[in-house]
Amino acid sequence: MPTPSSFDLAICGAGPVGMALAALLVRRGASASGIALIDAKSIAQARRDPRTIALSYGSRQILEEAGAWPVAATAIHEIHVSRRGRFGRSLMDRAEHGVDALGYVARYGDVVAVLAAACEQLGVTTLRPALVTGSTEDADGVTVALEQHGVVSDIRARLLAQAEGGLFGQQLERARSRDYGQSAIISWVRADAPIAHRAYERFTDDGPLALLPQDDGYALVWCVPPARAEHLLALDDAAFLARLGEAFGGRLGRFTQATPRLAYPLGLNAQAAGTARTVAIGNAAQTLHPVAGQGLNLGLRDAAVLARVLAQDPGPAGLARYAALRQFDRGATVRVTDTMARIFTGSTPAQTMLGLSLGLLDIVSPARRGLAELMMYGRR
Repeated sequence: MPTPSSFDLAICGAGPVGMALAALLVRRGASASGIALIDAKSIAQARRDPRTIALSYGSRQILEEAGAWPVAATAIHEIHVSRRGRFGRSLMDRAEHGVDALGYVARYGDVVAVLAAACEQLGVTTLRPALVTGSTEDADGVTVALEQHGVVSDIRARLLAQAEGGLFGQQLERARSRDYGQSAIISWVRADAPIAHRAYERFTDDGPLALLPQDDGYALVWCVPPARAEHLLALDDAAFLARLGEAFGGRLGRFTQATPRLAYPLGLNAQAAGTARTVAIGNAAQTLHPVAGQGLNLGLRDAAVLARVLAQDPGPAGLARYAALRQFDRGATVRVTDTMARIFTGSTPAQTMLGLSLGLLDIVSPARRGLAELMMYGRR
């Protein structure tokens, strides 16, 4: 059957955020035949992606609404937040919030697979692998130029959602941009005294170090200056695990295994401009520091709000309303992660004050609950 050439909405980027938007729209009454998902990767390539992603409890709710839950994932029951070698710690527990889990740790490919199946079942048109080579907007809609298997063609859409993100440094600088001067080292590690379902956010002098429970080990996100990252990547496994133990401490015993390590630069890009008929969501709208693991979760909240608005008003007025609705949640999440990323790096008086704040969180339960609920649900 030939692919239609005209749609109500074209979504550039069929990752978790783009597919969630498509599925949520259809479940809210939009016509599946009026939505086109476009991605440069084949679904087989996307399903093989081994990256680890952290899903908040609120993101689980969004995926449930999209028909894309359960996902193969490890539940987080507790989050231990502390500062290496200094005063200040807090422990957040699911029991305090009456939920099954504070969040979940999953592989990107597993999330994509479940969302792709949901979109296919709903009848959403998916064009992949297809490279978007350009777009032109006019008063009536947007023309999107595609290249598929060497063939160039156009499709037409009333609205265009840009959901194809990327890493900091691969994007154009936006209205609000900051280079943190850090790289994130990612790996999967095993320890000999693990604590089931407990995640760790450890603030070191180099930067945040997160260990997220996954299977019988931990997904590691270790933020350090670029030169330090190069040194750590060059070490053999035994030396790397020894450095990790020195940085994290002995709460999990000795680290015994690590998968091949990768590193990527960290920065903030936010406040992407939209137009009358185009909108950016997820990483296409903002890239965040991984501290507190809010990047994908913020993107899924983008998708949830945009689907709710477009189901009521599928035109330029709907996009304008969406932009207004997302200002608070997006602004608050960017400010929190940006502040944590900047202050919890190096030894400063501000670090001492925030260390005291961590200690107070464990004493003042309403403050601890408020922070946990912001991380779980945002302000969608």
